[in-house]
Amino acid sequence: MSLDAGSSKHAGKPESLATSFRGNAQAFQSSLKGMPILIGLALIVIYIILGVLYESLIHPIAILSTLPSAGIGALLLLMAVRMDLSVIAMIGIILLIGIVKKNGIMLVDFALDEQRQHSLSARDAIYQACTLRFRPILMTTMAALLGGVPLMVGAGIGSELRQPLGYTIVGGLILSQLLTLYTTPVVFLYLDRLGAWLSKRKPRADEALTPSAAEAETRLSQRSV
Repeated sequence: MSLDAGSSKHAGKPESLATSFRGNAQAFQSSLKGMPILIGLALIVIYIILGVLYESLIHPIAILSTLPSAGIGALLLLMAVRMDLSVIAMIGIILLIGIVKKNGIMLVDFALDEQRQHSLSARDAIYQACTLRFRPILMTTMAALLGGVPLMVGAGIGSELRQPLGYTIVGGLILSQLLTLYTTPVVFLYLDRLGAWLSKRKPRADEALTPSAAEAETRLSQRSV
């Protein structure tokens, strides 16, 4: 009994033994570590470009609000078919950032144009954007979605590499198409209220630095006398 207890005590791997992946498994692990950083940098670059384009720090957030639904849809479809989140699937998520972002651009850009040209309120402008831009958004989404279907259902040599990309694109586009027309207007309205509140609290540079028109006229009259 004592021998069995001693042997069981020393069973298992030593505490000083360390294991790690090598070869293709190590390359796969290192590539997955850099993917979140890559996606974060892509979002930062897109935000900066949209901020310069619209000359605003708020409106790009409304455009980027379309991206979480696409990522969730891609992950849900991958989980439904019991497929791993591989490097190819991560590449599909990065592709979704560019594909889905155009839905928000079409809505926000049209709403801002309606506000400038027709002096509509934010609610009426985004409503017009959703009703008039629905067909272009649906057409472009269906074109990208149907382009990913052959990758998803294809078979043959190398299909195991193409299928995660197809599932990611199709799942992300389906869910984003269903939610974009509901989530983006809500985010746009709340951000518009936030921008109006910040503009009221921010002191105007013209009132703070330059004298009023009445003071300027009195100074000119005093100089002429």
